[in-house]
This record gives sequence, C-alpha cells and structure tokens, in this order.
Amino acid sequence: MSLNKLYGNKLLEKELKKSYNFFVKEVNLNENSKGYGLIRDKTIIDKEVASIASVGYGLAALIIGVEHKWINYEKANKRANKTLDTFINNVEGQNGFYYHFINIENGKREWNSEISIIDTAIFICGAITAGEYFGGEVKEKAEILYKKINWEWYRNKDTNYFYMGYTPERGFWGHWDMYAEQLMLYVLGVSSPTFPISKDMYYEFKRKKTDYKDIKDIIYTYCGTLFTYQYSHAWIDFRNLKDKDGVNWFENSVKATKANREYCIDNKEKFKTYGENSWGLTACLSPKGYIACGAKPCDINLNTENDGTISPCGAIGSIVFTPKESINAMEYYYNNFTKLWGKYGFKDGYNLDANKPWFAKEYIGIDKGIEIIMIENYINGTIWKYFMKNIYVKEALKLLDFSEYRRDNYDKVTIN
Repeated sequence: MSLNKLYGNKLLEKELKKSYNFFVKEVNLNENSKGYGLIRDKTIIDKEVASIASVGYGLAALIIGVEHKWINYEKANKRANKTLDTFINNVEGQNGFYYHFINIENGKREWNSEISIIDTAIFICGAITAGEYFGGEVKEKAEILYKKINWEWYRNKDTNYFYMGYTPERGFWGHWDMYAEQLMLYVLGVSSPTFPISKDMYYEFKRKKTDYKDIKDIIYTYCGTLFTYQYSHAWIDFRNLKDKDGVNWFENSVKATKANREYCIDNKEKFKTYGENSWGLTACLSPKGYIACGAKPCDINLNTENDGTISPCGAIGSIVFTPKESINAMEYYYNNFTKLWGKYGFKDGYNLDANKPWFAKEYIGIDKGIEIIMIENYINGTIWKYFMKNIYVKEALKLLDFSEYRRDNYDKVTIN
C-alpha cells in the first residue's frame, strides 16, 4: 500500500537535491587514490575523516540521482563499482566488518575508532541496494562483501546478543540487548550464505513497551532518539510486515515519532526551540558538541541529556511515518531560520535556548543520508523497492517468520 502523498511540495525536492549534493561533492573521486568513493563524516572538522555509513548512504544517493536525472546511469554505475573495489581492496577492518571512521585518502582507521557492526551494516545495505539497481559487477562485488561478514564473530555466545563495539585494544563491549536501530543486523545475518546467525537472536532482544499519553504500546528504545526508529526502516520496507509475535515495526515507528513530537510540545515552555513544528529529538550537533537528544518513552534521564537542540533530520527522517507533521516542520525551519539552510540544505541543528541563538555550521553524512533516503522513499519508494528485491533479504524475512498483511483488512498473505 503506497504512502499518502497529499503533503508533497517543492521543498521536498529542494532538500532531496541538496542532500544529494553532499554525497557527490564530499567524496574522494581521485581515481588514483586508495580511498576512491569514500565520503566525509562531516563537512568542516577533520575533513580527512570518512564514515563507512556515509558511504552506504552515498551509494543509495547515486541511485536517487539517476532516478531524478541528476547524474547519468553510466557515471553512477562506475562510481558505485569503483567504491566497492575500495572496500574489497583497501578499507581497514576485520572479519568482514570495517572501522567506523577511516581516512578518506587510504581507508585506514581514524580516531582510534571501533570496528562497527551497525555502520558496517548501513554500508552493506547501501551496497546491496546498489547491486540490485545497477546489476553486473556492482551486484557481484556487493555479494562478495556481504559474504565476507562473519556475523558469528560479533555475537556474544553467552547472551545470544550482538556486541555493540569492538577494538583490538579493548576487545568487545556492550550488547544490542533491547530494541533500537539494529533490526537490519538480523535481516542481514540470518540469511548469510557464509556465516548465518540463528533467528532466535531476533526474538531474544528485549522489547520494552509502554504508553506516552494516549499513544499506546510503544516498543521504545533506550534513549528515545528518533534515529533509532529510522535507520533500519530506510532500507527495509516494514509497512506490511508482522513478525510471528504480531509486531509491525513500521507502525511502532509511527507511534514513537508521534510521541517524540508530543514530548516536544509538552516541553515547549522549558525549551524555546521545541514546539509543534520544531520537534524530532535525535542525535545531532549541539552547542556542547555531538549529543543524543531523546524523548519519552525512554530509559535515560532527559533532564540531563537534553539541552534544547533540535535537528531537522529528526522530523525529516520520519517523513514516511508522519508526512504531514514532518513537512510542516520542514516549512517552519525553512521559512523562519535562514541560518539553518545552506549549500547542502538543512544544517545539522539549532538551539534557541543557548546563551545566544545557536545554529550548526556543518553537515553530517548520516544525517543527510537518513533525510535523502526517507524523502525518496516517501515520494517514490525507490530504496525500499531495490533493497527488498534482494534474494537474501527475501529469504531473511521468511526465516524470521514475517508475514505480510493487508493494511485495509489485515488479511494475512504469504511472502513471495
């Protein structure tokens, strides 16, 4: 069932195009470089540092660019192909996983960063989607990279949870022990032809559930930040899927997004930045650095975590869940804050509660990435369409006991 597009307008295409420009301009396109295709983490600080998640979103951006005729198919295909060569040959990692932050010129580890399971997953989702779209060598290389990932290596055999992080100096730490942005890990891991995980991992993480006001039975994330309800949904079209326990993750994200907005409305007297059209608490830049702003329901103390910062990517990244409210927020930002708009569209955050009004000066790849993919999915469903075509994704949904249902009458049908 297609999303309601009654609220589409020209601002969506503006933000889509400007977000696309981030991924085609903040990229290493030196064909003699070992870092060809690597994309910056952010635009100002440490410009030599790339993010593997930025590259995943950048591969999706190439598809979007072709579909909107901003780049021709042949050029985009070549860029995607050579980018995957960079990961096959040069990007540093272990057991098929990669370091979160890498040098944009050579693919080597930066900032003593971790070998990241979630950022590797975002990259490989982008590679799989590009493979389905371009076919040929891109599809072959995406499959090579996917098959290299040893999901079992990143699993704690005692708890049957994925670890959260790993460095050679520290070893493994943390666990994905409750719902967050990690649903893609189980979809990618369970149907791996080389290192598959048990489907039990998907059903064993905690699903804490509560209400916020009249919004009932939200399966919530630890910090309540919106990106945790968005990232897996950028790739996996959960709209018509229920697991064997009856959970529909798309509808859960709708509820969590509405709760996030209600929380901002409820606290607009406390923070001047918050309001009915200024909402979407998520991880972003703030006057005190990069922070994870959250909303209820959650398990953290929001009085110490939140400082009044709002990031446009919060509401924009939820456009598939709350189209009217998200577009109203976009129009509010665009019409009221000229300092929040620049060469790549909306900047990363703003705060009217600081000593003087604060506006971010830079852009972050993962935040522009969730914006471009979710806007495109809202308008055309493009990234969902190609990711969901992949044979391993289809097989994973079967293995995890997802069934399709019709949203009009909830009659169940079998996944093809």
